[in-house]
Amino acid sequence: MESQKKTGQSVNKTSTSEKDEEEECCANTSCEKNEKQKPSSPKQGDFSDPVYKEIAVENGTINRMNKDELRAKCAELKLDTRGVKDVLRKRLKSYYKKQKLMHSAAANGSTDTYFDYICVVDFEATCEENNPPDYLHEIIEFPMVLIDMHTLEIVDSFQQYVKPVVNPQLSEFCVKLTGITQKMVDEAETFHQVLKRAVSWLQEKELGTKYKYTFLTDGSWDMGKFLHTQCKLSCIRYPQFARKWINIRKSYGNFYKVPRTQTKLICMLENLGMQYDGRPHCGLDDSRNIARIAIYMLKDGCQLRVNECLHSGEPRSVPISAPIEGAPAPQTPQKETERII
Repeated sequence: MESQKKTGQSVNKTSTSEKDEEEECCANTSCEKNEKQKPSSPKQGDFSDPVYKEIAVENGTINRMNKDELRAKCAELKLDTRGVKDVLRKRLKSYYKKQKLMHSAAANGSTDTYFDYICVVDFEATCEENNPPDYLHEIIEFPMVLIDMHTLEIVDSFQQYVKPVVNPQLSEFCVKLTGITQKMVDEAETFHQVLKRAVSWLQEKELGTKYKYTFLTDGSWDMGKFLHTQCKLSCIRYPQFARKWINIRKSYGNFYKVPRTQTKLICMLENLGMQYDGRPHCGLDDSRNIARIAIYMLKDGCQLRVNECLHSGEPRSVPISAPIEGAPAPQTPQKETERII
C-alpha cells in the first residue's frame, strides 16, 4: 500500500514486556539504526583464487557493453532480455559469477538457497486523503503469497479482509484507492480472528517446523507500522515470527546499485522489463507483483537475506554480517488480557 507508506505517526509506546522481547529478538543480529548496508561479498573465502580474476575480467568486458550488446549476450545465453541497462549488466555478471563458482560450491557441498520458502506480505489499511498526525491505520486486508525457493515459483496465496474497529467507516478515498468496499469489511472478521486464520495457514505449510522460511515486504511499513499498530489496537502481543523480514526495496537497491527513488513497486517492475499485473493497491495483487520482482532478482543471482527487524517498536536494519536464520514456527499471539503476569 505504497501511498499510505509515505505518511503517518508512531502509535502508543511499546509496553515494557514487549520492548524486552524485541530487544532480545534483535540482540542476536546486532540491529543497526543506519539503513545503509554494504553489499555482500560474492563469496566468503580466499579471493586470491584465480577464479576471481576470471570473474573480474568478465565484469570488465560486461561494463564496456552497450544496451544492445548486453541484450544480445543475454539472448545468446538464454537469459531474460528484459530490463534497463543496469539490470541487464547485473544479470550477466551474476550469471558468469555463478557459473565460475558453481563447481567450487558443489565440491564444498554449499548452496545459495537457505530458505525453503519466502512469504510476501503487503497489508492494506484504513486511510484518509490527508491523514491527520494522530491517525491510526487499521489493517483491512491481510494477504500473503508463498514463493518456493527451489522452483522459484509462486505456489500458494492467502487473503482475508479485516473489520476495522477504531474507524469502522471507510473513507471514500480509501475505497477508491484499495477497491475494498464498506460491505466487504462489515462482513469480515476482526483482526485477531483473521490473524488466527493466517497462523493456521502458515502452520499447514509446515513453515518454521519442517521448512525454513522468512517474510518479505515492500518497505518497512507493513511490519514496522501497520502490523505493529494493529497489534496495539487489538491488544495482541506482536507475533514473534514476524519480527524479522526482508525489505525488498533495500535488497533491490543494493543489488542493482540504484537510488531509493528507483525502488518503488512500479519502478522496480518497469526496470526489470515487467508491467504491473492486477489492480494496484489490492493487497493480494501487490503481494503477487512483489513476489514476481523477488523471483526475478533471485534468477539474476541475488541472495535475498533478512535485512530488517522490529526493535523497541521501530524497524531497524539488520547488518549483513548477522547470521542467517529463518523465522520461528508461527504461533497465535495471546491477547494482552491472557498474559500470565
